[in-house]
Amino acid sequence: MSGCQKVLLAWSSGKDSAWSLRTLQRRGDIDVAGLLTTFNRDAGRVSMHAVREELVQMQACAVGLPLHKVKIPAECSNNQYEAAMDKVLSRAKAAGVTAVAFGDLFLEDVRRYREERLVAIGIEPLFPLWGLDTHALAREMVHAGLKAHITSVDTQQLDARFAGRTFDDEFLGDLPAAVDPCGERGEFHTFAYEGPMFAAPLAITGGEVMTRGQFVYVDVLPTS
Repeated sequence: MSGCQKVLLAWSSGKDSAWSLRTLQRRGDIDVAGLLTTFNRDAGRVSMHAVREELVQMQACAVGLPLHKVKIPAECSNNQYEAAMDKVLSRAKAAGVTAVAFGDLFLEDVRRYREERLVAIGIEPLFPLWGLDTHALAREMVHAGLKAHITSVDTQQLDARFAGRTFDDEFLGDLPAAVDPCGERGEFHTFAYEGPMFAAPLAITGGEVMTRGQFVYVDVLPTS
């Protein structure tokens, strides 16, 4: 789109990334040029969320955008992570990308880190959801038709029984008061599979439930 800022969207595979895409695409000054996802290259899964790489590729196809992959080892130092990210972003910058958008909501230290890293390589950070009331935002997502699978739970913050559920009104109503309804403090992570940002719903199902330390993961699988 002529005259629009060319932007990559940091894509975790979750609901906040999906809603950020919808928010950006409704703006007239933004051209979302692709999705940016960090993968554990040894496991073939999204770092932190543990979602299979093939499922993220399915999401990218469903939103009609190319997927830019940052591959890091399972045991990754901060220097290794930053080097891998800088390499991909430098290539994107050479192709005309001027900004990267993130679905962060209110964690100041996370935002500050992203700003410092991007400014150092000459790319603008954008935060389309920043400062929104997360209770209202979570309900807005659900009522707009966004559906997501709860892929992981931090059992020090939320009971393991929430893993594998659907992010919907019932889920939000059952959350303890101390838990952020968007899981911004890492209480839970999601995989978005349906909503206004997707051309069609993704066919998925919940698979094996795994426990790793304090975290419970659900292995989301494609059904077709």
